[in-house]
Amino acid sequence: MTSSQTLTRRKFLAASSVALVGSATPLHAAKKKSLYEVSLAEWSLHKALFSKKMTNLDFPLIAKKEFGITAVEFVNQFFKDKANDEKYLNELKKRCAGEGVKSLLIMCDGEGKLGDPDTTKRETAVNNHKRWVTAAKFLGCHSIRVNASSGGSYKEQQKLAADGLDNLSEFASTHELNVIVENHGGLSSNGAWLAGVMKRVARKNCGTLPDFGNFRVSPEETYDRYKGVTELMPFAKAVSAKSHDFDDKGNEIHTDYRKMMKIVIAAGYRGYVGIEYEGGKISEAHGIKATKNLLEKVREEITG
Repeated sequence: MTSSQTLTRRKFLAASSVALVGSATPLHAAKKKSLYEVSLAEWSLHKALFSKKMTNLDFPLIAKKEFGITAVEFVNQFFKDKANDEKYLNELKKRCAGEGVKSLLIMCDGEGKLGDPDTTKRETAVNNHKRWVTAAKFLGCHSIRVNASSGGSYKEQQKLAADGLDNLSEFASTHELNVIVENHGGLSSNGAWLAGVMKRVARKNCGTLPDFGNFRVSPEETYDRYKGVTELMPFAKAVSAKSHDFDDKGNEIHTDYRKMMKIVIAAGYRGYVGIEYEGGKISEAHGIKATKNLLEKVREEITG
């Protein structure tokens, strides 16, 4: 055996011993997988967007550079006329890729009532949402978030909303995309009602986006947020961590995040939890950071 062969053999044996040591590392020594990751809902920056201090195209970069967040949730209001604009969507996709930012979903508003009592208007609403399905698919999202607005009695609204959602979800299934409903006012803010709608639709790609704070059914009625989230979590494909105000310890004063996140985790959810700051006492940037810090702190406490 030549000296060079001896050296090569020694290197191989040394490398092999390192590999064996590595393979013998106990599983508990490996880094624990996070119970959930944090994403950013674009609505958290709605003041900056409406005042033209930033644009929708700036959002992925700001999420990454300003807040260290690499997953985003778009709002269609901020690129309403661009759903079919291939050049624009290409640029948005390019910017996300350039920053290493993942597009999760598009929140869709202003496209009509999916549970409209008028059949023609309901069909129009379904068709209006279809362009956002294709846009979301192009951007690499897993879902579009919609509303389940309707009219009539409790049961009538369930039936009508389920009909519109079923039709839209059928279309979305051909694009391998989810249609998810947020508790967002009216009967959709009644957890039992919306859970009932989900059972009526009974499609794998139709689910919910439980929001921690949107449980105002009417000016006279507010649904219990913890009960509501518990009822909606079995169908959840995303979660919205709504925040408004914080105490001097960094806790959100309207929602007990520890209690709420335990409900989320107990349901088996392990996806992204989206920051949606809507407060006015501190800036949007400070509100986003405060919510992120709280979610990360709670995650660490729950993980132990």
